Amino acid sequence: MKKIRIGILGAGRGIDIAQNFMLLDCEIVGICEFDKKRAASGLERFGKNVPVYEKFDELLGQNPDAVVLANYFHEHAPFAIKCFEKGIHVFSECISNGTMAEGVELIRAYEKSSSIYMLAENYPQMKFNREMKKVYESGTLGKILYAEGEYNHPLDITDVSFSKTYAYFPEHWRHYLPRTYYITHSLAPLMWITGATPKKICAFPVFAPFEEKASARYVADRAAIMTISNVDGSVFKVAGCSAFGSHHNSYRICGTEGQIENVRGMGEKIMLRYNSWSVPEGKEEVNLYEPSWNDKDEDFINQSGHGGGDYIVARMFLKCIREGNEPEHPYDIHSAVTMSSAAILAHRSILNGGQPFDIPDFHLEDCRKEYENDRETPFYGSDGSEPTIPCCSKTDYKPTEEQLKGYLEIINN
Repeated sequence: MKKIRIGILGAGRGIDIAQNFMLLDCEIVGICEFDKKRAASGLERFGKNVPVYEKFDELLGQNPDAVVLANYFHEHAPFAIKCFEKGIHVFSECISNGTMAEGVELIRAYEKSSSIYMLAENYPQMKFNREMKKVYESGTLGKILYAEGEYNHPLDITDVSFSKTYAYFPEHWRHYLPRTYYITHSLAPLMWITGATPKKICAFPVFAPFEEKASARYVADRAAIMTISNVDGSVFKVAGCSAFGSHHNSYRICGTEGQIENVRGMGEKIMLRYNSWSVPEGKEEVNLYEPSWNDKDEDFINQSGHGGGDYIVARMFLKCIREGNEPEHPYDIHSAVTMSSAAILAHRSILNGGQPFDIPDFHLEDCRKEYENDRETPFYGSDGSEPTIPCCSKTDYKPTEEQLKGYLEIINN
């Protein structure tokens, strides 16, 4: 079988993804990274001598079959569009579009292309989420009514290595990341398990500044609690990238006949419960257990990051390329843009006191027209462009001069 040739944009997270494609017998044709130190560090981790390019067009000049977009969180869309113009397949990390207008542009460019696009969202493929999908699709939970998704990732504020590695200059996107924007780890698993599509969203913040001695962080919200109504009538409650309590990724699916969830603080264990009058044959009313992978590639999965999800989504992408099929919901481009739009509009909900916003369906030209010039952003751009909207629920919040001074001392030493 012909090896699939992969180009990598971004030598941070991109190296982790490249290692999974190597396990899948792909050829890495090059890495694009403008920061020479990060490029050198990435190559050292990768352990292979791969060409490094400072310009994206130079990477595309190597004629890859597909490109991994692992650059800055909010800047994937322009690079995806360049790939579409050349018929190159796209594997895109995080949100697909940083603005609503980019979502419109991304869909329009995709429709003119022969490329396959897949959102590289790994959390749905964790063992417990795969088990929940299996149980839900068995029909024993009944009709989906309600679900919850939390990606809770508190940080140790004394860990100075985090800033040096992940937020290494004052205008870095992590310093300006609204709590709603990193939505895919909490929302995508629910969409994948149930098949639901978001329709309307509202959000409320939890404002609680970190007591940091060194910081360039302009966001002091610990969480954004979002309520989503779906096309099928179900309701989701999700948190973006939150920082309350202790670390966990937790999901709960509730139907008319029963519910299933992964149990906080108990590893990969599943709690599956039914009402006493609707226990299916072969089950108990209460079922607590740890699922198995039952996958031929379990050894490779266990070598992979994010609970094995990194390997599985890479495998899914290659299967789509080889078979010429689009990814399933919610990995396809319309689902990706729907989630990104939900993230953007949820933050606007916060800035407007919890006002609900309709999530547009960019299959429809009327929705595209409404948002095609909407470039509001809380982030600095790599081109030096400044934010146009606040990133925090308290719009005048900013780090103190002492915190900024301490941060600069850390990243410069």
